[in-house]
This record gives sequence, structure tokens and C-alpha cells, in this order.
Amino acid sequence: MRRGFPVWAVYALGFVPAVVAFGGGLAGTTGPDPIRALEQTLGLWALRFLLAALCVTPLRRFFGVNLLRYRRALGLLCFYYASLHLLAFIGLDHSFDWAEITREILKRPYAFIGMACLLLLIPLAATSSNAMIKRLGAKNWTRLHRLVYPAALLAAAHFIFAVKSWPLEPLLYAGAAVALLAARLAPKRRPSLEQPHEA
Repeated sequence: MRRGFPVWAVYALGFVPAVVAFGGGLAGTTGPDPIRALEQTLGLWALRFLLAALCVTPLRRFFGVNLLRYRRALGLLCFYYASLHLLAFIGLDHSFDWAEITREILKRPYAFIGMACLLLLIPLAATSSNAMIKRLGAKNWTRLHRLVYPAALLAAAHFIFAVKSWPLEPLLYAGAAVALLAARLAPKRRPSLEQPHEA
């Protein structure tokens, strides 16, 4: 039996920010524009979980910290939050007015980029199970899941365009996304061939 922090607890804790955000909106404690506050919170947590999932490989590769069993949960939490973010946008912000939503997506760079990001995340979430890995084959599955890299860059760009200015926070997230992707291009550490000298 595996010891350590259980995967189900990652999901349970992962949904806490959503519950708090929805609760705050209903209680009227999220400011003068609760719908926008909810959208922003859900989108921000989607980006955070995406970056957390991207941290797993560099942590194992460079520091020997193995969190691989949590990566699927982090990736799916990212997708769930991104879907809730979209639902808040189309349902609460635009009342399912599809003509208006289409105009917004085509007119606003942040909306277009955000939709492109979500479209990349859909096949990743749909093929995240062990059954799909077997069905696709490990090599094809790995190739498909490289879509996470452009998705991360699009998510960071979506955040920057959504705030309509250049504050520090979205730039920090963008920098983190670029750094995590660059870490995957770095050469792997190789064990030294030198034998230790005996005293």
C-alpha cells in the first residue's frame, strides 16, 4: 500500500478555492463585481494548477522529488477550473447569449487566446486515464500531451491580455511558465563516472 499524501486529498483540497469563490460571490464579499471576481479566481486557479502540473517533471529531474502520482490530479484540476472559468464567462457574464459570446471571442484577444487554450486542454483531459494511455500507446500519448506546453503559454498570455495592463502578477506567471518549459529543454544530469577516492 502506498504511503504519503493520498491523491483523492489533492482533488478534495483542489476544489476548496472554487467553493470559497462561489460562497464569497453568494455572500457578497467579493467586491462590487462578484461575477468578474469569480471569473478571475477560477481562471487564476486553472493557471496555478497547470503550472503545478508542469513542476512535477523538473522537480523529479533536478531535485529527485517524485510527485508523479499527483500530476494527473493537478492537470485535471486545471481543466475543471478552466471549464468553470468558461462557464462563468458564457453563463454569468454573457447569459448564454451565443451571438454576443462569439463577437467577444473574435473581437477580444484575451477571449480568443483563452478559448484556444481550453481547446488544447480538452484532449489532454479526455485522454488522461490509464485506459487511454493503453489505447493510444505510450509514444502517441506522450506526443499528444505535449500540447500542454503551448497551452501553458496561451494561459499565461490570456492572463496578461485579460488584465488590460502590465501589472507584475501576470508577468510573474508568464515568467514561471517560460521557465518551466525551458527546464524541460535543459540537458539531463548524468551521473559522474569518477569513482570516489579511498582514504
